[in-house]
Amino acid sequence: MVFLHGGPGAGSAPVYRRFFDPHHYRVILLDQRGSGKSTPTADLTNNTTSHLISDLEVLRRHLEVERWIVFGGSWGSTLALAYGQSYPDRCIGFILRGIFLFTSDEVRWFLYGMQRIFPEAWRLFSDYIPHEERKDLLRAYYKRLCDPDPNVHKSAAASWCSYENSCSRLLITKMKNNRRAGAYYSGALSMARIEAHYMMNQGFLRPKQLLSGISVLNKHPAIIVQGRYDIVCPIETADTLARVWSNATYQVVADAGHSSMEPGIRSALVKATDEFRHFR
Repeated sequence: MVFLHGGPGAGSAPVYRRFFDPHHYRVILLDQRGSGKSTPTADLTNNTTSHLISDLEVLRRHLEVERWIVFGGSWGSTLALAYGQSYPDRCIGFILRGIFLFTSDEVRWFLYGMQRIFPEAWRLFSDYIPHEERKDLLRAYYKRLCDPDPNVHKSAAASWCSYENSCSRLLITKMKNNRRAGAYYSGALSMARIEAHYMMNQGFLRPKQLLSGISVLNKHPAIIVQGRYDIVCPIETADTLARVWSNATYQVVADAGHSSMEPGIRSALVKATDEFRHFR
């Protein structure tokens, strides 16, 4: 089982191993380029979807894995599909959560549409940028996230990640203005900078590439887990993917948003890994 983290740029964490029974699975977690423990941190050099796909093949051969199950959520679902369509013979099947296909509509929703549900979080996100630059929030943030001055890029990263985190769960117990509090956590820069980098470049994918290429994977088993109230990656995308993937099982979690750590999502993913035990 290979685990593909989200973001792009979010990195992996030990807690993600809890989706898998270690007595049954050999679980492989990697930090994608510029993420987590990969170095250089938050680096954009040669950081594209094609490079990440190639990295997965290098890792697979290095670890002497003939075929593996691909598990990914959010951006991890994007990369899983892109990798699978490039190397279908190396994939046993897929467990995907919070589907994101990197269309222009999905990116626009992230930058502007989420304000319909989380207006307070979006207002903080937007107000960080001077008024004259707010018509293109992505470009404005990208400029600051790539600024060499830590005082500039760390502040922008804190604002970006605070916005995304505030919209990632169905129930937010406390809305925090992390930017104004000066909050900055390890990994914020890699997540914000690399996410913006991929958004600026349409995910390094052709328009509708992943949907049009799904026929390559139609014989592969897949389980798609989607939170009904996922605001970061709205359910419409998962529904569209499930309707064109003939061998996919589609499960909607009624009381969940985007985060894989929400109870309903977490339980569904554990159940999915249990169901995949008989695939070889």
